[in-house]
Amino acid sequence: MHRIGLIVYPAFSPMNFAATSVFETANWKIGSAAYEVTLVSEHGGPVATSLGSEIQTASFKRCTFDTLIVAGSIAAPTATPGLLKYLRSAVHRSRRIASICTGALVLAEAGLLDGRRATTHWHFARSMQRRYPKIAVEEDRIFTSDGPIWTSAGMSAGIDLALALLENDVGAEIARAVAKLLVVYHRRAGGQSQYSTLLDMDATSDRVRTALAYAREHLSTPLSVDALANAACLSPRQVSRLFREETGRPPAKAIERLRVESARLMMEAGRFSAEEIAKKNGFGNRERMRRSFVRALGQSPQAIQRTVSALIP
Repeated sequence: MHRIGLIVYPAFSPMNFAATSVFETANWKIGSAAYEVTLVSEHGGPVATSLGSEIQTASFKRCTFDTLIVAGSIAAPTATPGLLKYLRSAVHRSRRIASICTGALVLAEAGLLDGRRATTHWHFARSMQRRYPKIAVEEDRIFTSDGPIWTSAGMSAGIDLALALLENDVGAEIARAVAKLLVVYHRRAGGQSQYSTLLDMDATSDRVRTALAYAREHLSTPLSVDALANAACLSPRQVSRLFREETGRPPAKAIERLRVESARLMMEAGRFSAEEIAKKNGFGNRERMRRSFVRALGQSPQAIQRTVSALIP
């Protein structure tokens, strides 16, 4: 049996429990208690979540787990001396230590990430890098694993992390079955971007949002300014002005970013050839797609595909 301890603290986010559902579902799928998940805190007893409700915990003192997972919170968590001491000692007794979202800041404070690659929520990634320069922070990752230490990005990425841990334990077949039961993607590669281009553009008017939505659904077409203007019921001149004001980009650059994001997601799915991806996303050919990737992401499609191939067995 794999014993997992989920370390919580006051004001942790209840969304961390989504990761534990992976192990619960694995037990059901396997038909036996392959995993035992225990909620633990420094002193045990009731611990309040960020919503104010309380959950019962056991004390982690004198407890040993196969896998320890430090929960995340919306704000940066405060690590107590007792928690830091426990983690520093547990690294020698546990097979794996992991974190969800801002839980990585606790691992960083304990010194467990020094000299390792790690990630956390993008909002905290750069400040973590500044505060802990010995860590190789990879801010544009869903999760990372470096030796026995695993870290994940935002709260929902805890599910990706848990599926990766499950796959590491019992194989890809069970992990895929669990993902299917949970109706989630199996599995987003660790190198997948945390960002959404549509969210990053953050258009404020309905007209520009409509144009972006239209573009997302018609990426294989030329998508001229006239086409966007027609979709948004605006003149081409208005579209150009509003795109610059609301997205910080002219229409052509905004559409290029949408195409790159769509193509990247198809690459990470691992089911399409480069030619298919270029055609479906309106690049026309692989060379144009390569140039767009280098401009937008600083790396070629081939580099991304190599990363995905290395991460997914």
